[in-house]
Amino acid sequence: MSLLSFKTASISASVLAATLLLTACGGQTAETGTDSGAGLSGSVTIDGSSTVAPLSEAAATLFREVEPDVNVTVATSGTGGGFKAFCAGETDISDASRPIKDEEIAACEEAGIEYTEIVIANDGLSVVVNPENDWAKCLTVEQLKTIWGPESEGTITSWNQVDPSFPDEKLSLFGAGTDSGTFDYFTEAINGEEGAIRTDYSPSEDDNITVQGVSGSAGAMGFFGLSYVEENEGVIQAVEIDGGEGCVSATAETVQDGSYQPLGRELFIYVNNTAYSEKEQLRTFVDFYLENEADVAEAALFVGLTDEQRTTAQDELASLG
Repeated sequence: MSLLSFKTASISASVLAATLLLTACGGQTAETGTDSGAGLSGSVTIDGSSTVAPLSEAAATLFREVEPDVNVTVATSGTGGGFKAFCAGETDISDASRPIKDEEIAACEEAGIEYTEIVIANDGLSVVVNPENDWAKCLTVEQLKTIWGPESEGTITSWNQVDPSFPDEKLSLFGAGTDSGTFDYFTEAINGEEGAIRTDYSPSEDDNITVQGVSGSAGAMGFFGLSYVEENEGVIQAVEIDGGEGCVSATAETVQDGSYQPLGRELFIYVNNTAYSEKEQLRTFVDFYLENEADVAEAALFVGLTDEQRTTAQDELASLG
């Protein structure tokens, strides 16, 4: 089974369990607070971040139990690619692992696309190494910058150049491509400037490619969302990060309480306001997505919202009427 198939199968199993749980709760069954009466049809189109995609896919799978005739499609062209389609009016929802940029806001404004930003889950951006790596259990932000900074291209090629106590093992680097919100977030958090990174690494918009690369070389390192670590336990291993307050592992607790710094982050969906008001199937899906965010996050192996985040998201949705 491929890594992608494994992840899909795992999410499907988790979603099935969540669906059974919802069914068992007081006769709400798949409706979970949504009563659409005659049943809906039509489509909901989603594109964007490969990190957020498992959340939207899990929501779509659960929603299918409510409205089987609504076709929810989830594509993964990266956060940047998703916003291009969204601001061109081609999609109803844009999955994003970072907030929308000024130039993307301008593109939406020029096209007359009004939208609402909703924080839908939390995530820790994980730095991962090969399981054979028994020396880099915890790395400082400065060490990560030494590895990934643009000035390190062609000069930092071995682990012992990062720390003399590390072995003379060749560095092989894998990570998110430039259309990914993960790329933007990682480069700003670690290298101090969005987009600043050495170019002699293997980029991909598909995080499963990074998993394959890191698992194939003892000296490999990569970065992506926390859920991929949990999905590939034993194939890769996460490194603890010292952001100045000591070594901290990426867990649901450390992401939610803010101690996993600087690599804890919020994940977003952006909803087309006009489509939300005009398309009942979209309105029902988005309402369902937020109402069931905890089950969706659990099914997709992400960190759910805090009480404060949930209240804010509900207020944002209420503003759409």
